[in-house]
Amino acid sequence: MSANKIKYGLKNVHYSVISISPEGVVTYATPVKIPGAVTLTANAKGDKVEFYADDFGYFVAETNQGYDGSLEVALLPDVFKKDVMGWKEDLNGVLFEDSTVIHKEVALLFEFNGDKNGTRHVFYNVSVGRPSVEGQTKGQSIEVKTETINITASPASDTGYVKAKAEGGTAQYTAWYTDVYTFEPLA
Repeated sequence: MSANKIKYGLKNVHYSVISISPEGVVTYATPVKIPGAVTLTANAKGDKVEFYADDFGYFVAETNQGYDGSLEVALLPDVFKKDVMGWKEDLNGVLFEDSTVIHKEVALLFEFNGDKNGTRHVFYNVSVGRPSVEGQTKGQSIEVKTETINITASPASDTGYVKAKAEGGTAQYTAWYTDVYTFEPLA
């Protein structure tokens, strides 16, 4: 049970590229930081199932299809564009967005502050969209423009898990950004 009464702030956003072997074994690359986190929104995705029998709701359940939302950052790093979105860099350091590339799926790790402890989270199977291009001329002051990507966090293909979290003070919390934490069954 959480010791926190509230949560606030967003920081330490990382991504980890997913690899799936021909046998269906999922592995995660070492997490890479995305600096400049501004907002993360993830709305629950799924349908309510209602089956009526004997004149009442005989079976009522919610399906869990993950989350849809967005991640807003100051500026998406070029390494993310290359690792995940398949952008190509030429000999002169110029980046090219390739329309024929399918984006790689990633685990998305992030952290919220709390009144007692921070809480670290991971979405296990995230698809990302492309950011829009936006800018405007500088007037008497500088108005910072951010970049936002749409995200879809789906259940992992090997476990069905959508997300996990760890609260401060645990060994898992301390090592959260070293490797993507996966389920450890009870003995």
